[in-house]
Amino acid sequence: MTIKDIAKLSGYAVGTVSRVLNNRPDVSEEARAKVMAVVEAHHFTRNSNAKHLKQQASSGVALIVKGTQNMLFADLVERIQTLIRDSGYPSLIYYIDEDDDEIDQAIRVCRERRPMGILFLGSNLSLFRAGFHSITIPCVLVTNSAAGLDQPNLSSVSTDDTDGARRAVERLMELGHRTIGILGGRAEQSDAAQARLEGVRQAFADRGLVLDEASQYETARFDLSGGYAAMERLLDKLPGMTAVFAMSDVQALGAMRALHDRGLRVPEDISILGYDGIVLGRYAVPRLTTVRQDAQRLAERSVDLLIHQIQDGAKPAHELIPYTFLEGESVKERT
Repeated sequence: MTIKDIAKLSGYAVGTVSRVLNNRPDVSEEARAKVMAVVEAHHFTRNSNAKHLKQQASSGVALIVKGTQNMLFADLVERIQTLIRDSGYPSLIYYIDEDDDEIDQAIRVCRERRPMGILFLGSNLSLFRAGFHSITIPCVLVTNSAAGLDQPNLSSVSTDDTDGARRAVERLMELGHRTIGILGGRAEQSDAAQARLEGVRQAFADRGLVLDEASQYETARFDLSGGYAAMERLLDKLPGMTAVFAMSDVQALGAMRALHDRGLRVPEDISILGYDGIVLGRYAVPRLTTVRQDAQRLAERSVDLLIHQIQDGAKPAHELIPYTFLEGESVKERT
């Protein structure tokens, strides 16, 4: 009997079974009881030698992380590393700049380290369309959908960024805001920015309005300094602005500091709404209102899909993880 057999009989994912067998605390008592009932019924004993040989046969699982200051990715990497380790594989982490080519990096990693699979955090789908065919090992895109790429070894786990951004802007409009500034990435280089920008456009169109991107949209890198600089530019070109939607929480936090340095208050003068739900937003003053991605679930499903592809030859799957709206103190009704 193998871990995969226990997973099938217990009804839990391979990663969950592995955490139970490793006596990890991050497992529900119900899951632990069901898994251990299968273990005891079949007299399962873990073969540590087999685990060691599996680790020696390859270079484990690679993570290619696009963006060095993305706090959501930092949270995901920590969770993913734990899940990969609990599944019996070593992990290799490669950080690249958000403007770099992740496919070129993946090809180098495959040539030099021969991983059994790759998880991509952050991606430009145009790069995948052009070059992914040369990568033959199982891969998963995390936070970005690969459903339209039709690659036999590429799965994805993501949030509906278009709907999340649409809901964020709708929330600002429900509170009476009409002159709304937008901070986001360059749509031609970031599929997340492109999807969220489309959601913004939909929110405006649903109310019979048109987003004037020349005056209302300011691009920025997904980091604090990028949000700060973009907010300054937006203030200079959009007079009368009462609210800002930032396509990432780190941009939102940088923007909040820029407003403070201009003598403006959040939310009394300008409301700020972010996207991602990073922990730091809960400790900002004021606490950040944001669209929260479920980092734990994104990590769990991404690793489960990859492990199933590696161990079972599973077909690719594409899953959407629901977002939630996290109320803070950085948004108020326009009076």
